[in-house]
Amino acid sequence: MSRQYTLAEGQPQPSNSSSVQLRNGHGGGHVLLQDTQLIETLAHFSRERIPERVVHAKAAGAYGYFEATHDVSDLTDASFLNTIGKKTKVLLRVSTVGPERGSADTIRDVHGWGMKLYTDEGNLDWVFNNTAVFFIRDPIKFPSVNRAHKRHPRTNMPDADMFWDFHVGNPEGTHQLLHLFSDRGTPASIRHLNAYSGHTYTFTKSDGSFRYIKVHIKTRQGVKNLTAAEATRLAGTDPDHLVRDLFDAIEAKNYPQWDIFVQVLEPEQAEKFNINIFDMTKVWPHADVPLRPIGRLTLDTNPRNYFADIEQAAFSPSNMVPGWGPSADPMLQARMFAYPDAARYRLGVNYQQLPTNKAVVPVYVPTQRDGFMTFGDNYGDDPNYVNSMLRPTTFKKNVVQAATTLSEKHEKWTLEMANAFTTTVTPEDYVQATALWHVLGREEGHQDHLVENLADSIAGVTHAGLLQEVYKVFANVDKQLSARIQAAVEAKKKGQADKVNAIAGSSGTDKHAMHTK
Repeated sequence: MSRQYTLAEGQPQPSNSSSVQLRNGHGGGHVLLQDTQLIETLAHFSRERIPERVVHAKAAGAYGYFEATHDVSDLTDASFLNTIGKKTKVLLRVSTVGPERGSADTIRDVHGWGMKLYTDEGNLDWVFNNTAVFFIRDPIKFPSVNRAHKRHPRTNMPDADMFWDFHVGNPEGTHQLLHLFSDRGTPASIRHLNAYSGHTYTFTKSDGSFRYIKVHIKTRQGVKNLTAAEATRLAGTDPDHLVRDLFDAIEAKNYPQWDIFVQVLEPEQAEKFNINIFDMTKVWPHADVPLRPIGRLTLDTNPRNYFADIEQAAFSPSNMVPGWGPSADPMLQARMFAYPDAARYRLGVNYQQLPTNKAVVPVYVPTQRDGFMTFGDNYGDDPNYVNSMLRPTTFKKNVVQAATTLSEKHEKWTLEMANAFTTTVTPEDYVQATALWHVLGREEGHQDHLVENLADSIAGVTHAGLLQEVYKVFANVDKQLSARIQAAVEAKKKGQADKVNAIAGSSGTDKHAMHTK
């Protein structure tokens, strides 16, 4: 079907490739202010960019579907899981965290996994990472950990002193550091990437029962990672490698898939568990809490327009559906505020009305209306206020009361566990990091890569006192690990000093030669 160029208000235009000018016959001319098309074109161009995400700016994205593969009716009433074979449309956005949108996507970083399930009970967002743990467990540190990983406020460059000063001061994240600086920190492609909820969530049922869960998403293509050298080469030759790999695979109908599992803890088990189940720096050992399959994810459609589908997409762990609930995880509780608040800032207060974020089920929130960019009829003449539960408004009486799922006894335990988070770091905080160090020893060369990658970063530390503190942190994981890191850093620093001296000596020789001439 042919189309005619128009203005944004619909007025037909003879051309979109020339402005209206008064010409003088010699090739020059005066542009007229009456040329609305020119004014609109220039004005829109200056306003095309929306605020970049503070974190997770660089990303790839695609559409697909989630398929329920196993009966979990004993665990949850969630509709998207209630029938084997049931399919739910999905939007997936996978990103780096710290760098800007134009950065190389093979840079060493955690990778975010934002997934929107358009269920028949509303949108459910999975805002996960490719690591099962995180750097911190107290949400007040969230801005600081991200700032420490970004650019120094004076030099506007990444800064090793800043990075390691933060992590020495917050060593509960050492387990995550081992993940980040292993080859797992540089995945070969999104298709070969696992993802994890990290947070503890709950499966709930209408009878008031619930279970604690963690989600594991396992690639069916097999996990593949890059070495530091491979990642650096790709950063220079193909900085969009991860984006390109996913897009090309889907275009070729080589649709990637992932199997999805949950770990499940009964409330009584959680109360007796040997770790705090709300601590995001810890994993639940599979030997104690095995994986239970629930579904499969398939990506089969590339976005038609990246900005409309992916850049305007907004994800928040607060977007939940019946049968899926939060826990007392402090990091989760804080993210349930921070993520939608970031979307309101970046996209506007009505961001849920954008097509990529809009639910596929009817939405009725008459107390949430007006504001910039309101679409539709804005709920017409429906009242924009609520009365008490005892006396609903005379004009609208459709009131639904949600069921309470936690018992008072368990709520007391939950509060006690949540209040147990302090700045104190105990030897227990290094146990799982030590276990990971030994696991890496089973993979040929992986420990060597970890030491080399850590040394590359730590060698940038300029404060001698801070260096010693870094070594002490890793000594708490394994003394051999710390010693190997220290030896590698000293070798790199010596190499850097020799190079500087050689350059200085060469420069001095050149100057002397020029003088003697």
